[in-house]
Amino acid sequence: MNHFTSDLVQALVTKQDVTEVFRTHLEAAMNRLLETELTAFLDYEKYDRIGVNSGNSRNGGYIRTLHTEHGDLRLQIPRDRNGEFKQQTVAPYKRSNDTLESFVIHMFQKGVTMTEIADLIEKMYGHHYTPQTVSNMTKAMAQQVEFFAKRALAKRYVCVYIDATYIAVKRETVSKEAVYIAVGIREDGSKEVLSYTIAPTESSFVWNELLLDVKERGVEEVLLFISDGLKGIVTAIEQVYPRAKYQSCCVHIARNIAHKVRVSDRASICDDFKAVYRAEDEQSGKAALEAFCEKWRAVYPKVIKSLRENPYIFTFYSFPKPIWKSIYSTNLIESFNKQIKKYTKRKEQFPHEEALEKFLVSQFESYNQRFATRCHIGFDRARAELQAMFSIRD
Repeated sequence: MNHFTSDLVQALVTKQDVTEVFRTHLEAAMNRLLETELTAFLDYEKYDRIGVNSGNSRNGGYIRTLHTEHGDLRLQIPRDRNGEFKQQTVAPYKRSNDTLESFVIHMFQKGVTMTEIADLIEKMYGHHYTPQTVSNMTKAMAQQVEFFAKRALAKRYVCVYIDATYIAVKRETVSKEAVYIAVGIREDGSKEVLSYTIAPTESSFVWNELLLDVKERGVEEVLLFISDGLKGIVTAIEQVYPRAKYQSCCVHIARNIAHKVRVSDRASICDDFKAVYRAEDEQSGKAALEAFCEKWRAVYPKVIKSLRENPYIFTFYSFPKPIWKSIYSTNLIESFNKQIKKYTKRKEQFPHEEALEKFLVSQFESYNQRFATRCHIGFDRARAELQAMFSIRD
């Protein structure tokens, strides 16, 4: 039987507070771990004489108090004489064990309602928390929302995807409102959510405001914007980034075509249109469009007319071939929007805009952390060409 078990049994027999037993042993264990960390860093035991000539040595320490569910722990943080040792046992500046808060925020990010979180906590910890108390635990995220909206952005992005999704939020009444989202890919292929805004409907005016915000936070150059072809969006982009190119989502174009033709023709006409944006080069793509128009113009003249008048179908062909599949559609941002909608299905509505913003930013932060060091498909093979495209503009 170890010391912890013995002390715990003794406390139970004498009807003492077992919380103090947990606190004492946890404090001792963490202090031993801190000392072990320093020993491993210096590579010699505390009283070994080899340390005299090692070039570095122990240099006392300082006291920090860590608040936990078992009580306050008095921790002796060790130091080395050269100031090189960085302990990993306790996060810098951390003053409390926020396991419960982290659990609440994690559940909130997954779309679990406040009432459900309160019920889960009661089952796990035996304590009852009202939904309002649980909601208060997420208030720390209010600072994250503010920081996210004001953080500086990179100077250059190869492409920026813009799209809106609709989520129910309560003001005086409940209604689905447009959540505008912009996702950018840098030269190294890493991607991040740049900005967002919430408005009752989607309009080019609001997109213009969002892009102005992006520019004010440091984005000087964007090579390409990709969207689903909202009316007026090209003008909104040109007002902020006049040198940027624009790509109309080819998948959306195909969907629009499908809605305008007979059900019996949908599969055939959509297959024919794929040849337009999956060609070997721009010349072949234009030839495929011409063949498409010749085949279907007698049956669907209005569909053909709209395609001939769209100057933004072939923009992606002017970029490096390895990234064509990534930039001829808005699939990247649409899949992200679907993930967000998946987590909102558990919530019939958000009680107010602040709650919706906290939820959104938690999703955006998670996305940005996940893809900060990952290269998007094809961008590793196109890096030199993309840098050359930026250089031409300089």
